[in-house]
Amino acid sequence: MRRMTARPANTHQARLLRLLRDGGPNSRAQLGDQVDLSRSKLAVEVDRLLETGLVVADGLAASRGGRRSHNIRLAPGLRFLGVDIGATSIDVAVTNAELEILGHITHPMDVREGPVAVFEQVLAMAAKLRASGFADGFDGAGIGVPGPVRFPEGVPVAPPIMPGWDGYPVREVLSQELGCPVMVDNDVNLMALGEQHAGVARSAGDFLCVKIGTGIGCGIVVGGEVYRGTTGSAGDIGHIQVEPEGRPCACGNRGCLEAHFSGAALARDAEDAARDGRSPVLAERLHTQGALSAADVAAAAAAGDTAALDLIRSGGDHTGQVIASLVSFFNPGLVVIGGGVTGLGHTLLAAIRTQVYRQSLPLATGNLPIVLGELGPASGVIGGARLISDHLFSPA
Repeated sequence: MRRMTARPANTHQARLLRLLRDGGPNSRAQLGDQVDLSRSKLAVEVDRLLETGLVVADGLAASRGGRRSHNIRLAPGLRFLGVDIGATSIDVAVTNAELEILGHITHPMDVREGPVAVFEQVLAMAAKLRASGFADGFDGAGIGVPGPVRFPEGVPVAPPIMPGWDGYPVREVLSQELGCPVMVDNDVNLMALGEQHAGVARSAGDFLCVKIGTGIGCGIVVGGEVYRGTTGSAGDIGHIQVEPEGRPCACGNRGCLEAHFSGAALARDAEDAARDGRSPVLAERLHTQGALSAADVAAAAAAGDTAALDLIRSGGDHTGQVIASLVSFFNPGLVVIGGGVTGLGHTLLAAIRTQVYRQSLPLATGNLPIVLGELGPASGVIGGARLISDHLFSPA
């Protein structure tokens, strides 16, 4: 298929493309109900989109009385690539124009191996998806990385857990390698976009999406749009202090939330509990495996292990303390908790909720759901596809 070269010429066309992406095939009449255009103006804009090949006719719509309208849908051959680079793994998926995942693969990878090694793996995974028949090329790619990103340029800036990535031109390099437009963002912003598009935040206009993995970050969505701040570092809550003169953090400060509760901190605390005799279950797992992870803590907690449950509650208390401050400041309509540590489930969620509801004012928390994300590892890759489609489905 000819790859996407056209862009919407104006805001009306961009709005129509996004409606078709988010709602699927629709009739001209129903599209007209959702955009502020006269029937004749709508016909002109739809015909122009048909000429570009971005949309195609898709049969007759159900009758609403009178002559039946034609359905319109996004070009079925459009393909977007979503890439979610985590601290310890990479997820790559290809979607259609409606952001439905057609193929999705995961590969373990340490982000500290550096951008060259990581992107060799990303490109190999993209090639595998192409070879599997999911795409013959990509119309755009959205990339998430686990650190701060200067968004307009697509460049990571001094990411604490990503040595060798500072200033690396991710957007430029991958655009050349993939032969398509590329957008780059922080991984938690992609998670927020994914949950907004197809997950638990579908009906939320203002929400927080907290990702607890190897690190901790927060996606902030205001009026349906991701808020990135002046330089792209909004939501870096992992480096808010929760313990004065607490543990040293990778960022160089002490007492950060991330140093006290994240995947890495939890694994370290679990190994301490195993070695000093507080947890026979974790001790057995450590003896068998040689190392522990958040998944081991979750399994031990599910077996009723007191030390594991205490670790989860302590981490939830620290996280809830920070989220309570955010809720008091931002007054969101929803808080979503996601990331690799969500295997800790409802014990973690209960501790976070307790802190938030205790510390924030009733006006802010009276109707505030605090929930686990729905999409798991798919949230980041769907968010990547959403990010690049937002860019391409905006006026040139």
